[in-house]
Amino acid sequence: MTFNLTEYLPIVIFLGIAAAMGVGFMLAAWVVAPKNPDIEKVSAYECGFNAFDDARMKFDVRFYLVSILFIIFDLEVAFLFPLVLSLDDVGVYGFWSVMAFLGVLTVGFIYEWAKGALEWE
Repeated sequence: MTFNLTEYLPIVIFLGIAAAMGVGFMLAAWVVAPKNPDIEKVSAYECGFNAFDDARMKFDVRFYLVSILFIIFDLEVAFLFPLVLSLDDVGVYGFWSVMAFLGVLTVGFIYEWAKGALEWE
């Protein structure tokens, strides 16, 4: 069995092109993008507090609750894709396993809705 480095040439070419495109896009954005920051652009975006304040300050936890809910339901959709693709092969046991999984997530969603975790005031 011989070891030939030319077999890796397409991978090296691909990595070179990808690196050149990445650097090219970043340089193009740096050259072309407008650079006029104002108060609104540099203000706190989604987290609800300024990024460079004291770490011991009080902040609103509701943003983190919503983000955790998003992760949970995003994972639910990720687990449903394989089921949809192989619905004929999973059988009755697979179908009811997924229904139990969706039932647990539905009960959790109803609980959080009842507790008011989805209310943003």
